[in-house]
Amino acid sequence: MTVSTKISVFKNEPFTDFSLEENKQAMQAALVKVKKELGQTYPLTIGKDKISTEEVIVSTNPGKVDEVIGRVSRGTKAYAEQAMQEASAAFQSWKNVPPAERADYLFKAADLMRKRKYEFSAMLVYEVGKNWAEADADTAEAIDFMEFYAREMIRLSETNEHQPLTPVEGETTEMTYIPLGVGVVISPFNFPLAIMAGTTVAGIVSGNAVILKPADSAPVIAAKFVQLMEEVGLPSGVLNFIPGDGIEVGEYLVEHPQTRFISFTGSREVGCRIYERASKVQSGQIWLKRVIAEMGGKDGIVVDETADLDAAAQAIVASAFGFQGQKCSAGSRAIVVESVYEEIAQKVAALTKELTVGLPEDNPSMGPVIDQKAYEKVLAYIEIGKEEGKLIAGGAKAPGNGYYIEPTVFKDVDSKARIMQEEIFGPVLALTKAANWEEAIEIYNETDYGLTGAFFSENEERIQRALATMHCGNLYINKKCTGALVGVHPFGGFNMSGTDSKAGGYDYLLLFTQGKMTARKQK
Repeated sequence: MTVSTKISVFKNEPFTDFSLEENKQAMQAALVKVKKELGQTYPLTIGKDKISTEEVIVSTNPGKVDEVIGRVSRGTKAYAEQAMQEASAAFQSWKNVPPAERADYLFKAADLMRKRKYEFSAMLVYEVGKNWAEADADTAEAIDFMEFYAREMIRLSETNEHQPLTPVEGETTEMTYIPLGVGVVISPFNFPLAIMAGTTVAGIVSGNAVILKPADSAPVIAAKFVQLMEEVGLPSGVLNFIPGDGIEVGEYLVEHPQTRFISFTGSREVGCRIYERASKVQSGQIWLKRVIAEMGGKDGIVVDETADLDAAAQAIVASAFGFQGQKCSAGSRAIVVESVYEEIAQKVAALTKELTVGLPEDNPSMGPVIDQKAYEKVLAYIEIGKEEGKLIAGGAKAPGNGYYIEPTVFKDVDSKARIMQEEIFGPVLALTKAANWEEAIEIYNETDYGLTGAFFSENEERIQRALATMHCGNLYINKKCTGALVGVHPFGGFNMSGTDSKAGGYDYLLLFTQGKMTARKQK
């Protein structure tokens, strides 16, 4: 293949301004086009083989539950084993492909996705219930990951600038990063394009072969991505597509002795199980598996009495209810200093009541939660919240032929209450008061998680204290705690939020490689 010779400086993909009529019309046209394509059947991809199975995963529209998005072949243990052998064989040649050539596949895929940006976003609207802006941001982030990791692979492959070694007389030394082997990517529903694509191409561009198992509720967008990578000519076997049961397929691959790494994004429960299962050395296994995990959070925003209260309230609502609160970075807690607590509560309730809930293709503020299980879980937490706090907004199902729930706010919640401590992953926000800003930070830190947080204050001394003491992987000052940008806000958390792997950061690809030092005696 022809390798791109001129690499520009990385810049984030711009978000689409849907207030412009031409952009609005383009999105509407894409929604019409993609709707006509719904209901198709998608095969497994194992090496060169396209395998259609009798048993399928039926993906449905969470905002219109009788609308089928697509039927995706369901993998089995036997197909997972076949994928492992194909990936292992492909790795033997792929690992020797020059880094710049591997990167070029990503550049070409990013180019192609950019040209079809509206169509990918439209599929996100239908399959997972994102409104236009949320879908557009997901697609933009997928493009960013491909562009950023391609550049990073090239940087890591060039000279010793990234890892300067101490010179010693009489020796030439070099540090290089070589691929690991076959990796298993288990991706989530909430960023089914961005996170799925980002974790997949990070492994691929680093020289590994990948087996991709997408979320059961978002397999079609993953199938579309696999088609895109085939279209740019990625060699067969480098990316294998195996949707399937979490135990039969997912756990089988996690425990497989030929698996070298697992990249997982999802719940704490599943992440901890993967971490445990991957730690056991299987018969024939000659390495310790690497686990790269992002497992969610119980993120919060702290507001002191010096803060811009309007800005703080807007950030709280945006962080809590963007994509129906189904972001691992979602701000589901707000801890507010007592003297401004009631004012913040009133502002948050008023802003929340302005949000609209409806069919995502009509572009409301909020759409549905992802499926029946999530729907029932969130509604159960709302009932718990009614016992633990005072309901000031929402609190019920919302109308529609889908999994719609009103954006819900509780105030006067004890910091130890369940809705303050447990990840709900839905449109539920809990407010609690603190005697002062120092106590507010203490309350913020009182969770098992540590992914994102925000601190609102105009006092520089307090801001510096917050920067030092709020224990999370991504901390934002006077802005919302969601919306990390690739290359700008490397993303990953502490404690039970995962392995702090910093996706979209300058050390991320090292997780998919192993360092090899060489020293040569000079003549």
